[in-house]
Amino acid sequence: MKFSRIAAAVTTAALAPAVLIASPAFAAGPDAPAVGNQPAPTTPDQAVPDQAVPDRTVPDQAEEDRKTILAIIAHPMASEFMKEAGRKAIADGPKAMRKFIEVDQHDIRMDDYRIAILRLLPDAGPGLKAGINKVLSSGDDIEKLRHFYDVTQHELRGDDNNKIEISRLIDTGGTAVKEAGKKALKGTPADRAEFLKTGRHLAQAQDDLVELARIDEGWDGPILSGAISKLMNGSPTPAELRHFLEVTQYELRDQDNRVAIARIIDGGGPELTKAGRAALAGTPADRTEFLKTGQHEARTKDQAAKDKEKPAPGKDGKDGDNKDGGDQGNATGAGTAGTTTISANTTVTAQGHTGAPLATTGTGDHTTLIAGGAGTALVAGAGLLLAARMRRAGAEG
Repeated sequence: MKFSRIAAAVTTAALAPAVLIASPAFAAGPDAPAVGNQPAPTTPDQAVPDQAVPDRTVPDQAEEDRKTILAIIAHPMASEFMKEAGRKAIADGPKAMRKFIEVDQHDIRMDDYRIAILRLLPDAGPGLKAGINKVLSSGDDIEKLRHFYDVTQHELRGDDNNKIEISRLIDTGGTAVKEAGKKALKGTPADRAEFLKTGRHLAQAQDDLVELARIDEGWDGPILSGAISKLMNGSPTPAELRHFLEVTQYELRDQDNRVAIARIIDGGGPELTKAGRAALAGTPADRTEFLKTGQHEARTKDQAAKDKEKPAPGKDGKDGDNKDGGDQGNATGAGTAGTTTISANTTVTAQGHTGAPLATTGTGDHTTLIAGGAGTALVAGAGLLLAARMRRAGAEG
């Protein structure tokens, strides 16, 4: 009888921890049994002095594993497959959770990194594509995959972008930029980054100095030329040279154009003055256009107005009934017929007795000289004819 009580007490003491852990407070876990199925709590008899301490390692480890799995599937990099496998391990119990932590999570994470890296391919440049192929063929190394995704891919993407930018600069840059850019493309990623940071500006400064010298040689305006000489004789920075070429030179060109227009319209005809003043009041593009074509068109209009004010040759109002008078009229007409008019656009017109143009050409045209010579001959012939008639009249008298 006494032996059976001791056995009952030992049995009750051994079961007590399991009963306590299966209480409703612990049942909140996803793999806990329903509340209605919890074992009824019991109060153990007083333990005998030599009773061993119960082993609580297994249930404590299961709880820690559950928390670890919950943290794993809550990570931003956790895929849906990782989350599903983690929840299943929790539901399957301690052994499944331990296996998930020690084996399954690493296999799944490796696959997740492979998938994430493969998704980089569509937008990847040549360097990044080569890096992706290399890391995926390097074997099952989770650390390499992680480092590639977290670090290397950004370095390779940046170097691809640098290559694209350097190639663009080579296509549009001057001699110095082209040479420095090609050298950077053949170098290391660090060489390319350094070129884009400082090297490109130094090379551009060399090209800008050459461009400034070319502009100065081909420009007649004193304002821009003086500013270029002052800049080149100083110690300009690459930024100052770039700003001068992109902004300042156009401002100074316009100032020179204003001075040139004011000089052109000084003492000019009404149309030239009107067009010049309109250009001065307009935009820089208006002033450039005036100097290029507008001034010549205005001069043509002024010359046409002058030509209209002159009397038409051979039309002096005489009827020509008097023979001598008619001859004199013809002689006068012949004399004015050879007059040569030079307009602003260098158009020259010589007319005969009928008023039809004999020649129309530009300055220096040999046809104009011939027409002019013909007019002079006509004047001389008319004079000789008049003198002969006067001599005959005197002899008859």
